Amino acid sequence: MNAAILSDMHDNYHNLTLALLQLRKYNIEKIFFLGDFINAGLALTLAEYEIPTYGIFGNNDGDRAAIMRIVLSSGSNLTMGFDTFDIVEWKGRKIFLTHYPLIVQSMAKSGDYDAVFYGHNHKKFLGREGDCLILNPGEISAHKTGNASFAIYDSDDNRAEIIPVEGDTVTVLTKTVKDFRKTITFDVG
Repeated sequence: MNAAILSDMHDNYHNLTLALLQLRKYNIEKIFFLGDFINAGLALTLAEYEIPTYGIFGNNDGDRAAIMRIVLSSGSNLTMGFDTFDIVEWKGRKIFLTHYPLIVQSMAKSGDYDAVFYGHNHKKFLGREGDCLILNPGEISAHKTGNASFAIYDSDDNRAEIIPVEGDTVTVLTKTVKDFRKTITFDVG
């Protein structure tokens, strides 16, 4: 059984739409979202999408009340935990979800989980600690790494694959936008 793992959307509706359309190529039964919608608009998109989504909050989800109103609306296909971490059981797998990478290794080493999924730093990662799968799907927004991505998790064999979003906003920038970005030299590190 396959689930999609998404993180760090940061208000990039374009890339989220492309990712959701791309998910239709896979046999996806569930989406897990690891935080940072930014505002409620993208939560509404997931609430209306045909695949049920379970999410946790990130550090940049400003209006949690608006997001929860969407979650609690009649017919919503989005469910949210109340924190930046949660434990879910799905298809016989125990999975630790967290927005922050700080506790990932400890949770993986504990032996309590089949998989640990995290986000926040926008850096794709796929590895193992013993039998525990560790996964960061990267970012939907593409604003930090320049690459939008998500992951497909197969619960049957406890494996995942990180997939680039086809046509994300960074790779299809217009000439005008590319020329403008070349003029920006400020480096925040």
